[in-house]
Amino acid sequence: MAADWLGSLVSINCGVTLGVYQGEVSSVDQVSQTISLRQPFHNGIKCPVPEVTFSAMDIKELKILEIRNGGSQVGVADAGPASSGQYGRNGRGGPSGGPVSSAPVAVPRKGELRSLEGLTSPQQCSKSYGERHPEAQGQAKGFRRRHNSWSSSSRGPSQATPKKNGVKNGGGAMKNKDDECFGDGMDEGLDTDFDFEGNLALFDKAAVFSQIDTSERRGNGARSRGTPGERTPSRYRHDENILEAKPIVYRQITVPQHGGKEYCTDSGLVVPSVSYELHKRLLSVAERHGLTLERRLEMTGVCASQMALTLLGGPNRLTPKNVHQRPAVALLCGPHVQGAQGISCGRHLANHEVEVILFLPNFVKMLESITNELTLFGKTGGKQVSSVKDLPDTPVDLVINCLDCHENAFLRDQPWYRAAADWANQNRAPVLSIDPPVSGQEQAVEAKWSLSLGLPLPLAESAGRVYLCDVGVPRQVFQEVGVKYHSPFGCKFVIPLHSA
Repeated sequence: MAADWLGSLVSINCGVTLGVYQGEVSSVDQVSQTISLRQPFHNGIKCPVPEVTFSAMDIKELKILEIRNGGSQVGVADAGPASSGQYGRNGRGGPSGGPVSSAPVAVPRKGELRSLEGLTSPQQCSKSYGERHPEAQGQAKGFRRRHNSWSSSSRGPSQATPKKNGVKNGGGAMKNKDDECFGDGMDEGLDTDFDFEGNLALFDKAAVFSQIDTSERRGNGARSRGTPGERTPSRYRHDENILEAKPIVYRQITVPQHGGKEYCTDSGLVVPSVSYELHKRLLSVAERHGLTLERRLEMTGVCASQMALTLLGGPNRLTPKNVHQRPAVALLCGPHVQGAQGISCGRHLANHEVEVILFLPNFVKMLESITNELTLFGKTGGKQVSSVKDLPDTPVDLVINCLDCHENAFLRDQPWYRAAADWANQNRAPVLSIDPPVSGQEQAVEAKWSLSLGLPLPLAESAGRVYLCDVGVPRQVFQEVGVKYHSPFGCKFVIPLHSA
């Protein structure tokens, strides 16, 4: 009985683990309950070994694809490459695709087919491979159903293969062959629309994202060395720093005596004000260590000129293409150190192609620092006047006020001072005050900006917006006068201060 099935083409389903095999039955051992296939295909791919033996306990399902018994061949169903050209064109021929036999094909009687119904049911074999093997849907694409003449849509399950006799038949016969080869029921899968909502409902989004989060936590745990509470997240915002940093201390400058007012920088650092006595002592200690008055004047002039150039328009105004609109600056200076700082600023502005008009009243005796700065300023080609009448009648681009002095408040009573202050207030040009003093009286010239040196003084609201410049005082000099200092300037030499 077992020998009757030798040579038949069968499909053996061994479950999800082993997969589906197809091939020609080479031997059947009833004692050991094994079956061997010759030239087997595993999941649609030809096996590298010529023969494979299966045990009955591994076989989940066995289907006969083609019965070869005593020269008769009956095609039962199509299930992959075994019947689509691997074992003969259109289901005919030998296992290796040999010559096609022209002998008549014997068709089993109904009784014989009924006796084989348990193994080769026509209704079961006529189904598509996906319906007969639902567990193999995720396997290789090479084992998908091929539409050919063995499909049930083109002829009945028991219809014999028409013989090929080489005689040219009529148009009807050729049409039937074309239908058998190319006209398989392709529309049966296209009639039903794909159920997108149903398939989307099968996707458990919460479970998938939970699995992703779990894998990320495991990855972070393997890389981090701290406790679970100390592990950093694997994703950061654009404003988060990857490197762990110490907490930011915003009050990095402390003074022994509060000056009465506090300022803060753009980055939030607190800069306290100091009294004039502490500020004077700081500059005196710095001068004793080598930061002479000449150095301080030069540093103040550079910082003040940089700020003035920015206020004048910077690169948008001072360009080679704009030589016909050179900015004009009026510089009002008094006979003191603050006046020398203003002259130094005017010299740097004149070197940057700015029209500078310096006002300085005539005195019989002046400070040496002022005399030196006037000598350097005269080499720039700038204009110097000693009377307010010589100042321009038209508005200038900027007025720099250096009329006031920290120690001599009686200068405000001088006629030249009042005349210069009135001219500045009537010129309608914005005013920049350099190193303005602290005074209980109202400022004679209302300033829009004020520039302080080193540490700010508690200026009044009439001083305008306060800026701070770095004059190069070392940190240990601050420590000698009792100031705990950390530079708030960063990459700049002039920074704006805001009232805290």
